[in-house]
Amino acid sequence: GNHIEVGENFYANTHCVMLDVGKITIGNNVLFGPNVGIYTAGHPIHPESRNSAFEYGISIAIGDNVWIGGSCCVLPGVKIGNNVFVGAESVIMPNVTLGDNVIVGANSTVTKSFPDNVVIAGSPAKIIAKTDEYLKKQKEQMEIAPCYDEDFTLRGKLTEEKKQQMQQELEDKIGYVD
Repeated sequence: GNHIEVGENFYANTHCVMLDVGKITIGNNVLFGPNVGIYTAGHPIHPESRNSAFEYGISIAIGDNVWIGGSCCVLPGVKIGNNVFVGAESVIMPNVTLGDNVIVGANSTVTKSFPDNVVIAGSPAKIIAKTDEYLKKQKEQMEIAPCYDEDFTLRGKLTEEKKQQMQQELEDKIGYVD
């Protein structure tokens, strides 16, 4: 932990591993889901070099307002911009840079760098939309989707009748809790 700098309002869920052979810099308002791994350490690929037990460390930088989903792996040399969302079980390969306002779909393998304001997904990840267009579409879907208040949550004393109501209304679509 000697090479880790963390900003304000940082939260790491259970089983977070930060291997800091190189420096790890984490901005403000950053959240890690469970089982996130941040690994600055690397080893040679060539067998003879690898057998020498050589290890290197390349720094990782994570910007402000970043959410990294559960079981994600961030490898040496990665730079993550501001306002980035990384979906669960994604892998960000060595020396990749993600620009600001990038959304990474769940279970993606990011093998190359991407500019600001894009939505990427897949293995290997590729651009599937511009961030503003994607968020506009999501907002439009939210406006026509069923929305439920806290009475429809476990905290709000969800009744069997309300549960059945939600199941019927959401049979083939998504809904939201406001």
